[in-house]
Amino acid sequence: MITAPIQMNEQVRLAAVHSLAILDTQPEERFDVITKAVCEKFKVPISTISIIDGQREWYKSCWGLDVREGPRDISFCGHAMYADYVFVVEDTWQDPRFFDNPYVKGKPYIRFYAGVALRENNTRLPVGVLCIKDNKPRKFSLDNINKLIEFAKQAEIEINKKLP
Repeated sequence: MITAPIQMNEQVRLAAVHSLAILDTQPEERFDVITKAVCEKFKVPISTISIIDGQREWYKSCWGLDVREGPRDISFCGHAMYADYVFVVEDTWQDPRFFDNPYVKGKPYIRFYAGVALRENNTRLPVGVLCIKDNKPRKFSLDNINKLIEFAKQAEIEINKKLP
């Protein structure tokens, strides 16, 4: 397994994460409608809006899992947030970064992953990821990529809203 990378500007990125004041807040319908719609659209069992802090990926919204966070170093989203476009792993068993990952070998038995980085408006640094996960491998078309990007744009707007 290859652990999730940490970039040189990590302290600046973490400041952007904290500026959102979203970590460890309660679930909100405005996020849950997105993850639910993503699961329905792509017919996958799991979708999350993950915020990546120093040591963990924390789920602002999670459809299909009964946990609220996981370790950053083994997270797929920890890799995906640094992708320039969309991060897709069509079959985790065939990918040297993930074939022996605890989330592949054990629950939730991830075999497919696709994620799009979510960015903080002012710095444009990645603070999280909208992703989908499946327990079987699959092909991901250009049309699917474009649809996932559209959902990610919605999620990014929501994470950057300053609510009263």
